[in-house]
Amino acid sequence: EVQLVESGGGSVQAGGSLTLSCVASGPNSDDVALGWFRQAPGKEREGVGCTSPMDGNKYYTPSVKGRFTISSDDAKKTIYLHMNNRKPEDTAVYYCVADRPMHLIHTIVVGTSPNLRYWGQGTQVSVSS
Repeated sequence: EVQLVESGGGSVQAGGSLTLSCVASGPNSDDVALGWFRQAPGKEREGVGCTSPMDGNKYYTPSVKGRFTISSDDAKKTIYLHMNNRKPEDTAVYYCVADRPMHLIHTIVVGTSPNLRYWGQGTQVSVSS
């Protein structure tokens, strides 16, 4: 079992920056990779990115590459999503996710439907123009 708790959501003007945090806990938290998904109003959930615990590599969906950056603190079991140059279309509920590393990486890179085992409660991020 893995519990995920996000924080850091809020409102920001277009072009601004915001950082989200997610802390993982539970008996299986050392066995999973952590990442981010988001769901905009009226749209399906979309992968944002994830980190690989095996080699530290980061993977991003094309729509955020170059603007969003993921970092992690393995000792604190925390993952961060640094969002720069925000756009109105980035408005969404952002979810922290966790699953087996290869499954999560494949889901992000290929863009398949997110059949992931662990989800946080979500945090709202709004971007105004």
